[in-house]
Amino acid sequence: MTRWLHHLSLLLSLCLALTACNRVDLAYRNLDMLIPWTLDDYLDMNSQQKDWLDERLKQHLSWHCSTQLPGYLDWLSGLQQMIASNEVSEDALQRRTLEARQAIAQTARQITPSAVELLQGMSDQQVKGMNQVFAKDLREHRDKYLKPPLAQQIRQRGERMDKRLSDWLGPLNPAQKERVTAWSTALGEQNQQWIANRAHWQAQFSAAMAQRQSTDFAPRIEALLVDRESLWTPAYRQAFSDTEAQARSLLVDLMDQSSANQRQRLVQKIDKLRSNLQALKCLRT
Repeated sequence: MTRWLHHLSLLLSLCLALTACNRVDLAYRNLDMLIPWTLDDYLDMNSQQKDWLDERLKQHLSWHCSTQLPGYLDWLSGLQQMIASNEVSEDALQRRTLEARQAIAQTARQITPSAVELLQGMSDQQVKGMNQVFAKDLREHRDKYLKPPLAQQIRQRGERMDKRLSDWLGPLNPAQKERVTAWSTALGEQNQQWIANRAHWQAQFSAAMAQRQSTDFAPRIEALLVDRESLWTPAYRQAFSDTEAQARSLLVDLMDQSSANQRQRLVQKIDKLRSNLQALKCLRT
């Protein structure tokens, strides 16, 4: 299904916000992409549960398209203007990121009651399978992101960012590549805090699912899916704040170092995304 749970935490910067916004278009071609939490990744749903979820997703999609999508289009227009006028600043990025988070949180809050209803109906066997998948997920993430030596982690992080940026700007110039390397180096052992917090979240989710018939299940799930920051470990909260600041600084510097062609490419890609969203049938009914 979707990996939105992971991607939401990456809305730290213009680049990563754009990556997430690109999935908005996919959401309207694959209904399950709209859900801001992971289901099929962790839960083995039966056919009846899947059919029920599909119907709920159609309702949520209709609500989202009529009430939320117009705001996304305005958000993208503001982003285009900021880039076209070459006025990308840390303050501007911070405002745009906050707007994106608020929009995502509103959608998550709207959909969470459906998640609560679905999760409460999970069998003990399904919950057991979920916990096994959680354990496998952590093993895989630790193997991929923590086992490599720190120098390799830094290099791979830089390569991932280079790829994301190149998708939107085109090939980076030498100064930009050097700045990406400096950004990745400055983050140091950030992978450690990220995965520790991931384990912390999964443990809390498992604990809530073990008591899914309790009266406080709904608010616990809402906190886990909508107000995740309130449940972060102190170490990760600080790491996230530092990472966010580093991302804003990176993007400001990259835009300062950008060519007219790179900025034009970025504006055109955003314009194409806006056009695709504006063409959706749900906006014309």
